[in-house]
Amino acid sequence: MSASAILALDLGTATGWAMRDASGLIVSGTASFKPGRYDGGGMRYLRFSRWLEELAGQAGSFGGIWFEEVRRHAGTDAAHVYGGLMATLTAWAELRGIPYAGIPVGTIKKHATGKGNANKDAMIAAAEARGFKPADDNEADAIALLHYVLEAT
Repeated sequence: MSASAILALDLGTATGWAMRDASGLIVSGTASFKPGRYDGGGMRYLRFSRWLEELAGQAGSFGGIWFEEVRRHAGTDAAHVYGGLMATLTAWAELRGIPYAGIPVGTIKKHATGKGNANKDAMIAAAEARGFKPADDNEADAIALLHYVLEAT
């Protein structure tokens, strides 16, 4: 994994992301895929795909992509968005020959905080303890996932 960039994603309308580039630099943030007022149903996924292209262009190449694997959603809309983003991500990665894997939410939280059911504030505090300043829990989750991949896999 040291020769190419790796990407960690917390998929959702507000997608948290963390990337370690080939030189070892870690950058992170949150990207919004909220549909616009006049957008068709697929526009969020086209924007997500374009955004992945931009990240890949910045990174050079991805050695792997990991995403937070969610098995239970609070609502139907969230489940649909997650499924659409995951389908877009996996198809995008398949077309480029980039390996990808989902890591269960509880596994990420336990690695970051010691508790598999840690709340949002605990995840933000864990990212801050590593020297990051996440804008929200989505970015904090992606940072935690990236560190899980770097340290535990």
